[in-house]
Amino acid sequence: MATRTDASTRREQILREAARLFAERGFHGVGVDEIGAAVGISGPGLYRHFAGKDAMLAELLVGISGQLLTGGRRRVAEAGGSAETLLDSLIEGHIDFALDDRPLITLHDRELDRLRDSDRKLVRQLQRQYVELWVEVVREVYPDLTELSARSAVHSVFGLLNSTPHLGRPGSLPGRTATATLLHRMARGAFAAAGAA
Repeated sequence: MATRTDASTRREQILREAARLFAERGFHGVGVDEIGAAVGISGPGLYRHFAGKDAMLAELLVGISGQLLTGGRRRVAEAGGSAETLLDSLIEGHIDFALDDRPLITLHDRELDRLRDSDRKLVRQLQRQYVELWVEVVREVYPDLTELSARSAVHSVFGLLNSTPHLGRPGSLPGRTATATLLHRMARGAFAAAGAA
């Protein structure tokens, strides 16, 4: 008899493979049978876990937006140091996402419009809250920045960090640590340039 943990792990496995396949071939280029085969169950067996591909896509995109916001809020709550330290922590958290969840970035870029209106609105709402969390911290570090300029800088840094799917194949990067260090330095440089303007 499957336990709740087993079912949760199976759902996560299905979502991980669905994200990979959707990112590689597009949402409409992948069938439920292929997703099932990737996790070792029949295509129809997926329906015990999800209502269909649309439900998988929604859970992936709403889920990652919620995780980013929750992670950002946790970093703010746990911050014991300066705003500079908090900004570094937020950047590190987003870099972890950008390097470890590259298929989800591709999926978001290509498939967000395929979500139902209610799910797409929820993704956008979660993203706005995540951006505003960053804007507040950026303005603490660079108090001369207007709110509008800080928001533009945050979006620009997200664009930089979220470009990782376009950096080449994972093996062609200089290594995770070196790539994370480079991205962090570039993000701080972008904020510093905005703050100096």
